[in-house]
Amino acid sequence: MAQKNLALTFILITVTLDAIGIGLMFPVMPDLIENLTGLSLGQAALWGGILSASFAVMQFLCGPAVGALSDRYGRRPILLISLFVMGLDYLVMAAAPTIWLLLVARVISGITAATYSTATAFIADITPPEDRGRRFGLIGAGFGVGFVLGPLIGGGLATIDLHAPFYAAAVLAFANLAFGYFVLPETVTDATRRPFTLPRANPLRALQAASRLPGIRRTLACYLVLSVAMGVYAAIWSFFGQQAFGWSATMVGVSLAVYGISFAAGQALLVGPLIRRFGEHKAALIGMGVNIVTLVAIGLTSAGWLVLIITPFTALGGVVTPALQSIASRATPANAQGELQGVMSSLNAIAMITAPLIMTNTFAAFTVPGAAIYAPGAPFLLAAVLMVICVMLHVAGTREVAPKSA
Repeated sequence: MAQKNLALTFILITVTLDAIGIGLMFPVMPDLIENLTGLSLGQAALWGGILSASFAVMQFLCGPAVGALSDRYGRRPILLISLFVMGLDYLVMAAAPTIWLLLVARVISGITAATYSTATAFIADITPPEDRGRRFGLIGAGFGVGFVLGPLIGGGLATIDLHAPFYAAAVLAFANLAFGYFVLPETVTDATRRPFTLPRANPLRALQAASRLPGIRRTLACYLVLSVAMGVYAAIWSFFGQQAFGWSATMVGVSLAVYGISFAAGQALLVGPLIRRFGEHKAALIGMGVNIVTLVAIGLTSAGWLVLIITPFTALGGVVTPALQSIASRATPANAQGELQGVMSSLNAIAMITAPLIMTNTFAAFTVPGAAIYAPGAPFLLAAVLMVICVMLHVAGTREVAPKSA
């Protein structure tokens, strides 16, 4: 029991540090790209988009392969190797003399971004089905904490040196690697281990195979639409705040901190009780309803202070993701948990690619000079429509399916 608790602590630290590592880079990437390319801020932003897209594309292509490898060789080696490569990758980004080497580093990051999907597979291995939703919520809480701390730490270190946040992220990755080496057990046994095959490494084939499991196709579709809808926050929040309320960069940071803290608290304190009280399906439906209300409220409000009041209530909507993860995990054989999480990682990557395109174009269409309707909150209203689609997918014939063995 003590080793399991240490292992769970390691998993939560890993997810938190992963989020911190990403957040550390946010404050310095514009200046770093400008220094490497000599381009203007606007042109540097295009490179920023390329770097983000390359990460997401590689995560989509390689997520199922990494998940299938963890089903074959175990969670422990995949997690430890990923942390090692992540640490090296941060060092390369810190020392990269050209934008092209920085791009290569982001591609490698996307390929080895196994920490989240493998961590959730590990949680599924060590947790009874009825308690997985709460544990998945703890992972979400760790990510939320990292989302808050990362930019704060990165902004502070950037005042010392532009490359300092990358070195700090590398140190954190290597320190956690050392911790995991001593406390992380292997949870894949001979009874649940299964061979690695190329079709399972193909994201499209893996998605097709996962969708054949009873009751899971609609859940995966719902998860994808949800990820696109909730991508509105990352895609246009800062632009929305400045356009609608005249927020400064500092105020945008404060609002993001409010969101991150609320999200982390909701994942840690609300997910478990909601799922225990209502079950995964009803809890997901409640969260979707909350998301619809808060997205519409944010999209229609014209007062910045009111948005800050609404923001903490979005935490209740955070129950949807762990609930859907738990539903999918229940319907998946024990020897395919890694592949499932890899597929869900690929779906999340698709959302990371499409959400910024959809939401920023919607924002531009309703805020450009001469727009027929001026509505900076339009992307949030679009996200609310997508959440309605989630409800329809979830309600239409959704039922709990007992786990199977393969």
